[in-house]
Amino acid sequence: MIRLIGYFFGIGTTLALVVAAGVAIYLGQVNKELPDYEVLAKYEPPVTTRIHASDGALMGEFARERRLYLPIQAVPDRVKAAFLSAEDKNFYNHPGIDVTGLGRAVLTNFQNLGSGRRQVGASTITQQVAKNFLLSSDQTYERKIKEMILAFRIEQAYSKDRILELYLNEIFFGLGAYGIAGAALTYYDKSVNELTVAEAAYLASLPKGPSNYHPFRFTDRAIERRNWVIDQMVGNGYVSREEGEKAKASPLGVTPRRVGTYVFAGEYFTEEVRRELIARYGQDALYEGGLSVRTTLDPKLQVMARRAMQSGLEKYDRLRGYRGPVKSIDISSDWGTALGEVKSLDDVPEWRLAVVLDSSKAGLGIGLQPKREVSGALSKDRERSTVSAEDMSFAMRHVVDGKRVKANSPADVLKPGDVVYVEKNQGSDSYALRQVPEVSGGLVAMDPHTGRVLAMVGGFSYAQSEFNRATQAMRQPGSAFKPFVYAAALDNGYTPASVIMDGPITIQTGSTSWSPKNYDGKAAGPSTLRAGIERSRNLMTVRLANDMGMKTVAEYAERFGVYDKMLPVLAMSLGSGETTVMRMVSAYAVMANGGRQIKPSLIDRIQDRYGKTVFKHDERGCEGCVAADWANQPEPELVDNSEQVLDPMTAYQITSMMEGVVLRGTATTLLELGRPMAGKTGTTNDEKDAWFVGYTPNLVVGLYLGFDKPQTLGKGTTGGGLAAPIFKEFMKVALDGTPKVDFVVPEGMALISIDRKTGMQAAQGAPGTIMEAFKPGTGPADSYWVIGMGEDGSNGYGEALSPQASKAISEGGGGLY
Repeated sequence: MIRLIGYFFGIGTTLALVVAAGVAIYLGQVNKELPDYEVLAKYEPPVTTRIHASDGALMGEFARERRLYLPIQAVPDRVKAAFLSAEDKNFYNHPGIDVTGLGRAVLTNFQNLGSGRRQVGASTITQQVAKNFLLSSDQTYERKIKEMILAFRIEQAYSKDRILELYLNEIFFGLGAYGIAGAALTYYDKSVNELTVAEAAYLASLPKGPSNYHPFRFTDRAIERRNWVIDQMVGNGYVSREEGEKAKASPLGVTPRRVGTYVFAGEYFTEEVRRELIARYGQDALYEGGLSVRTTLDPKLQVMARRAMQSGLEKYDRLRGYRGPVKSIDISSDWGTALGEVKSLDDVPEWRLAVVLDSSKAGLGIGLQPKREVSGALSKDRERSTVSAEDMSFAMRHVVDGKRVKANSPADVLKPGDVVYVEKNQGSDSYALRQVPEVSGGLVAMDPHTGRVLAMVGGFSYAQSEFNRATQAMRQPGSAFKPFVYAAALDNGYTPASVIMDGPITIQTGSTSWSPKNYDGKAAGPSTLRAGIERSRNLMTVRLANDMGMKTVAEYAERFGVYDKMLPVLAMSLGSGETTVMRMVSAYAVMANGGRQIKPSLIDRIQDRYGKTVFKHDERGCEGCVAADWANQPEPELVDNSEQVLDPMTAYQITSMMEGVVLRGTATTLLELGRPMAGKTGTTNDEKDAWFVGYTPNLVVGLYLGFDKPQTLGKGTTGGGLAAPIFKEFMKVALDGTPKVDFVVPEGMALISIDRKTGMQAAQGAPGTIMEAFKPGTGPADSYWVIGMGEDGSNGYGEALSPQASKAISEGGGGLY
């Protein structure tokens, strides 16, 4: 018997040794296949890039995983307590594996054998870090063994706080949120520091299965899981029983953070910054790099610019008649559900979609699009209102088959089921009919001294069209280009008092000829350069460009940045080339700031995820700015190292001439502003575009209006009549409260009284005179001389003048253009 026992003991020992050897060999093999856990020391997870306005307001966030990395020192104790209670209450005591919990899990799984229930685990936070960072999520025993071995090693290499930090910043919470900071923003729109016990407990319940505890689809289940976590927090001594009961009694309270742009009306600007970041650093840096971008946008100016642009587009559009409803829907059942499926313009919150429920001579009965609940579900409330016939008067001229037809009643225009846009009347519960304009345009406001873009409008609505007409639309600037022709002339020997023939001219090029005309078809005879730009005279501009040479004009246009490469043909002197609003505003900024080249910028500064500045727009030098302490030395000065591309005196002369456009020329509507202001109107061939670009000493604003598919805006439409009023509306509010600043005359220039018509010196204060600025060594002509008119009475190009031209020369033409 003893021999038999010894026999079995020997066999058992041998088997044990064989098993131990097998386990050792297996573990040795597994050990070789383990990933390098030292990569955790260099952990750089994908982090959200955030874009801010100049005042720090959040404009937008870009990320593949919505995560903000948070050091463990910044995580409040109650948040740590919630996660430890939910996931691993012995975290700070075990060596990476919780033996007690593991035993409990093995017993539970043994009891559940054959029941079809999913096996439970006993993963510690350290094991989850090992799995999330280094292993797959395969439900196998081999993966579990690898996880345990790695957990031991991680615990030996890193502190508990570092492991918890990795865990809290990596885990997925659902709704696209990663990491505790991202989850707090996504679910509660608040920082981690602001989370209550109940909110922290709910977030701690999510990592086990975010979709299982969805706040709106499975609310009861989510509350039950949250309350379990709160009970664990009470049981572990992190929270008092009274505080726990209070937390459990509170609602889930999830208020999801909206995505997209956060600064009102900033969508076009934000998208332009996004494109620039991709061009500069690539998509991975944008969506994973955690960049902090401070832009140049002034949120207040942006709202003003958008309001002015939208108002101008609407005013023009209403004069063209009503084009009909957005669409038609079936209202025989629940009209609210059908209307809720129609996409609205979410960036024009003043407007709401509505469906016509009845129409009569008195007006419309409408049902308003139901609002969305916090969960995103359509509200069950149904709002009704009215639109009076008076509040849709513009629609009485509606478009049918491309023709405007006059209606006798609102019922002739809209019928039940038609979906329309409406805007609430102030001080009333009624609404007014609206329609999205077909015409569009772009606007840019810029600081001329730095090139910082303060506001940008890329169209009526970003939700309607993402195409940015301020930066992407290539349009002809028309007469708004003329100041560059005149600036080139002033920089090359001409003066504001130089006289040019405003009379018919024919340019012969090979077998073809070109005979430009003034906008009104008339000619004013000999006129000064100032008169030519104030009245926007095409014939004078062509003569000047021809006399000077188009190569010179092209050189200046490229130097100003209007074009990269300009074709040196005479038609280009009238703005027939295509450029953008951004380029035009940047070019006018050169004249506004005294002739210095500027780089337009939407971004002031970019910092990486560690706060290091990797880009800044301001390249000015500053000697003495890094002094260790103050020893009565003078304040340091910023050194402007930008290139001088135009003589400061020339810049003042062209500015003074464009002040005349406002005082006497094609933009006299701006006189109401009562500010020193220079600018130029622009109207292209067939009235396809209407421009105005203007500036004060500290603000440059340019805009155009036109159809995306170029077509006439209507006979008689001009930049002065259509674009300048929008400029005025914006500047009225933008300059409100700012000091009135004059344009500074550069030192050394002489102010001489001249006769407006002849350009010759005249007695100061005499009728028909003006004070003109001259550079040193220049002045009014001693004798009357007209550029472009030969001594033989010809036009200076070997052609006799027509009787009409001779009459214009002797009597003048006049007119506003």
